Amino acid sequence: MPNIRILRDVAVRKGVKAHEVARRAYLACARNQALEPAVRYQAQLQLNNFGRYTRPTVVRNRCTVSGKGRGVIGEFGLSRYQFRLAALAGQLPGVQKASW
Repeated sequence: MPNIRILRDVAVRKGVKAHEVARRAYLACARNQALEPAVRYQAQLQLNNFGRYTRPTVVRNRCTVSGKGRGVIGEFGLSRYQFRLAALAGQLPGVQKASW
């Protein structure tokens, strides 16, 4: 059963993906110095009307198993501890225990 952190992370990523093009268009209009101030102001207001889960800065790397937000190994999407457990169990392709 996934915990709430994982479910929230999935919802955030979906929201960012769904609104990415519109946010970038409004942001480009708001930052364009050649446009009239009224147009730039309206674009900024539209940016402010987007929800919280549409901002790309809200997305964090989270462990797909435990939902932890710290110590995540990006290539595998697992926290350090979950990575270690999966590697010792032989569940990760190309990863094996070192023999010194």
